[in-house]
Amino acid sequence: MNKQVSLIGMPMDLGQARRGVDMGPSAIRYAHIVERLNELGYDIDDLGDVPINRDQPKGDEGLKNLVSVLEGNRKLADIVDNVVEQRRFPLVLGGDHSIAIGTLAGVAKHYQQLGVIWYDAHGDLNTLETSPSGNIHGMPLAVSLGVGHEKLVNLHGYAPKIKPEHVVIIGARSLDEGERKYIRETGMKVYTMHEIDRLGMTKVMEETIEYLSANCDGIHLSLDLDGLDPSDAPGVGTPVVGGISYRESHLAMEMLYDADIITSAEFVEVNPILDHKNKTGEAAVELIESLLGKKLL
Repeated sequence: MNKQVSLIGMPMDLGQARRGVDMGPSAIRYAHIVERLNELGYDIDDLGDVPINRDQPKGDEGLKNLVSVLEGNRKLADIVDNVVEQRRFPLVLGGDHSIAIGTLAGVAKHYQQLGVIWYDAHGDLNTLETSPSGNIHGMPLAVSLGVGHEKLVNLHGYAPKIKPEHVVIIGARSLDEGERKYIRETGMKVYTMHEIDRLGMTKVMEETIEYLSANCDGIHLSLDLDGLDPSDAPGVGTPVVGGISYRESHLAMEMLYDADIITSAEFVEVNPILDHKNKTGEAAVELIESLLGKKLL
């Protein structure tokens, strides 16, 4: 792993309707992420939080808070782009999952074939036409694949950022019909909870690592805390029961570290208002530690 890590807080809560997720970066910092990663030997440069302008028009063509989400993601893309240019590892803390639009825009231009592990209960493959809510946090993967609103798709001046054959979704258990149709049409690799239960997390990660390593020159991890079961991560805005366990998630992160394939990462959807004693913020930090190499022995 790259020992030079730049920490970027993205307190975005406008990609969905519930307040509180804007405090996610603070909750993760409160769980001592900087100190704990320093103990693992990482050089941490905390760049603070990206400023979010809430004084913008509330909607555009049915998409909620489009102007503010675009503006915030433009700023994030510029910062992430610069971090990668400096050969540092960008670690983005959310914020709702709409921030992946900016993260991927800043990362993907540095790779010929960027792979993405989308660790999430949801596919986030909606568009205006398929979304039941108009919430942009349900659209970032589609946008990054070049599907959706033109302004979102072309953020940072190019599109698409990634290809369907370079994406693996892990932990899916809540997909809208439009998302299921897109997955079937593109043949995108998806491990639902059925596959995780049947194959086991070890096999799922072995297959994911082999699949992406063979085809990609960089791999981004986008981890939504609602990928975990709500019993282990209660502080999320859209919990879905029957999720990945805390221990399975640690195993997944440990295997990614051992494979040494992750070149950027984001951890999103921590909402301390909905949490219990910062349990979800603590879980995020502990998973980040495992991704970056913490071992029991």
